[in-house]
Amino acid sequence: MAADTFLVELGVEELPPGAIDNLSDAFAAGVRRGLEEADITHGEVKAYASPRRLAVQVKDLADKQPDREVERRGPALAAAFKDGQPTKAAEGFARSCGVTVDQLIHLETNKGTWLGYREQQQGEATTALLPSIVEKAIAALPVPKNMRWGASRVEFSRPAHWLVMLYGERVVEAAALGLQAGRTTRGHRFHAPEPLPLSHADDYLAALESAWVLVDRDARRERIREQVLAEAEVQEAQAVIDEALLVEVSGLVEWPVALTGGFDERFLEVPAECLISSMKANQKYFHLLDDAGRLKPRFITVSNIDSPSPELVIQGNEKVIRPRLADAAFFYETDRQRPLAERIAGLSSVVFQQKLGTLADKAHRNAAVSAFIAGRIDGDVAHARRAAELAKCDLVTEMVLEFPELQGIMGRYYATHDGEDAEVARALEEQYLPRFAGDAIPQTRTGQALALADRLDTLTGIFGIGQRPSGTKDPFALRRAAIGVLNILIQGELDLDLRELLELAAAQHQELPYADGLVDEVLAYMLDRFRAWAQDEGIGAEVYLAVRSRPVTKPLDFARRLQAVKVFSSREEAAALAAANKRVSNILSKQSDAVTAKVDDGLLQEDAEKALAEALDTCRDKVAPLFAAARYGDALDVLAGLREPVDRFFDDVMVMAEDEAVKRNRLALLASLQALFLEIADIAELQH
Repeated sequence: MAADTFLVELGVEELPPGAIDNLSDAFAAGVRRGLEEADITHGEVKAYASPRRLAVQVKDLADKQPDREVERRGPALAAAFKDGQPTKAAEGFARSCGVTVDQLIHLETNKGTWLGYREQQQGEATTALLPSIVEKAIAALPVPKNMRWGASRVEFSRPAHWLVMLYGERVVEAAALGLQAGRTTRGHRFHAPEPLPLSHADDYLAALESAWVLVDRDARRERIREQVLAEAEVQEAQAVIDEALLVEVSGLVEWPVALTGGFDERFLEVPAECLISSMKANQKYFHLLDDAGRLKPRFITVSNIDSPSPELVIQGNEKVIRPRLADAAFFYETDRQRPLAERIAGLSSVVFQQKLGTLADKAHRNAAVSAFIAGRIDGDVAHARRAAELAKCDLVTEMVLEFPELQGIMGRYYATHDGEDAEVARALEEQYLPRFAGDAIPQTRTGQALALADRLDTLTGIFGIGQRPSGTKDPFALRRAAIGVLNILIQGELDLDLRELLELAAAQHQELPYADGLVDEVLAYMLDRFRAWAQDEGIGAEVYLAVRSRPVTKPLDFARRLQAVKVFSSREEAAALAAANKRVSNILSKQSDAVTAKVDDGLLQEDAEKALAEALDTCRDKVAPLFAAARYGDALDVLAGLREPVDRFFDDVMVMAEDEAVKRNRLALLASLQALFLEIADIAELQH
């Protein structure tokens, strides 16, 4: 079976830069899925993309489907013949197969014998199947928003202008989005606007690069990175390359050329974050820092042309950025003319959520919870209350209205300017930490109290109005809020009871339609998030389930148990003790009456049960202070010593003795064993 390279390229007007990666990956996935469904063997499937094209290249694509044996089943043998002669059913089936009845075979199944027919079906040519595969792949693309162009009824993200489909040297006869497939692509819009015919599908990358197009997304990004770093080195500066910005810039250019420009040093009087946000959000510039980490009055822009007069391109970018930075400076000066505290009243006109009131209502609720938490973690209650009152005030400043990503950051700057306490000012920024997985948590007690209160208020409020997340829908980012709370409590080593905090947060809401059972529901939801937290920590699902089965409501305590059980699960004794606990659980669950853990030593008869009772008494004395100090790892080390007496007990002792009193005593012994482990976790869950 022969094989060759397949190429499909859809040429369009400039795609939204943020959508290019998803569209490109989805296109490749759709083509791959179509080939696999058609059972066509192939090699690497590679996605390519630039602002003006989506392409997929498939290496070593077989020229046809494999031949296969097709088996058809006809009528049951009993219905196929009567008095030794074929019935109409048998003759009709034979005709449908294109053969006579005597050419049919007998198929033996567990339900009887049937007439059947086997034939070799020739595989269809790949070029005949590709048009449908590509058409389906294009139709399934996750286009953010469709549009029409000209008089056509065709819809796509952007107007489509050309379609290339090559199998080796041959053009695949196909059509999509109103375009006929050919071998002609286009190069760079300005540097190589002439049509560019491709001789072979393998020529794609080289041909486009010769026409000033880097169509490989990864290669284009790395070239941008290299150029930006090289420009920064010339400026004796450090370039800050935000990966999200790099992806976006890569989606704006086909032939990147990095250039360095500058701006007036007077703008450096504005907080660096404001200038950086303006440069990134509006102009897609990379900013530069000096050796001390201070912002330099320079920027790097990535042009889509290799201009013979780069200084003119630089001047144009400098001219554009100047009014942007002037706006940022104006917002900063305007905002500082009014203290943050004067904006508290304005929060009453900003709705947080229709059923949960305004930002002023949220600030009032947060103040009460923040103050309570601060008192529990040796923080300053007055600072926590003040930070909560000011926390949302920067949301109504000119700067944050223009650059929402500066929320909290500007609050810190403005609070510092107003003379607020340094920890209060810092807490205004820290309230949003952690913002993503791996991000830092608040470092001040005031920041920790505020960050916890704000998330707990949102969780209880949104659940309380019946807006629990479902599937992938989580418009209020409650999953992130829950994990944020867990991370703050654990990394901050705050030994707080989540149930108590949720009860307090829920009580601040005046009226919630789903108040019944609210705390239990939110608590369960948050503790369920420990599964993701544990996974990030390299902790297996069975360890999580072992701890989750216990009524633990302090996240810090939950985390300590997880780490202890994780270490214990790798011990040699773990498997045997987990199996023993599983057996104990099964035995006890089958008892009609409740089994106490009180053992009567006078009823112990066998040496093995006496040894186990003695071992349990010894362990109980040793682990009691360890449990009290939450030293769960040390406690499990002690309990690991129970393996030998437990194994011996099950080998030598009949639990379900004929004497009812002896039986109940042995059950009590097992309940006592189980109770010791359940002080930490249900290790029966460790048994695979």
